[in-house]
Amino acid sequence: MREIVVMAGAAVVSWLAATALFGTLFTGVGVEILAGMIGPLFAASVTWVLAERTYSLNPERLTPLMITAFACKLVFFGAYVTVALKVLSLRPVPFMLSFTFYFIALYLIEALYLKRLFSGSAPALQ
Repeated sequence: MREIVVMAGAAVVSWLAATALFGTLFTGVGVEILAGMIGPLFAASVTWVLAERTYSLNPERLTPLMITAFACKLVFFGAYVTVALKVLSLRPVPFMLSFTFYFIALYLIEALYLKRLFSGSAPALQ
């Protein structure tokens, strides 16, 4: 759970910083930045919880879980971006820049957490 708090904390702090920085240049850009953050943060958090629990209970089930999660995320992100751009009518450029940044950053963090989990230096699930 600590890993999710770190990911969420870093995301929120960076959102506040980006909104303060770019909000002076572009009115209302904080909403697009926030929307670009929420989807990747949700998906990375859910994936991390599932991966950590699965690995601690039955490590050989992790690969099938990650393949299934990948397929689910394809559908989720397709729907998420469509809703953000078509239904919510967010401005595409700030939303997609934010989405891309958070997607890459959060999945990099998750990959580092997975590496630590596989090396055995991660704390056991309580």
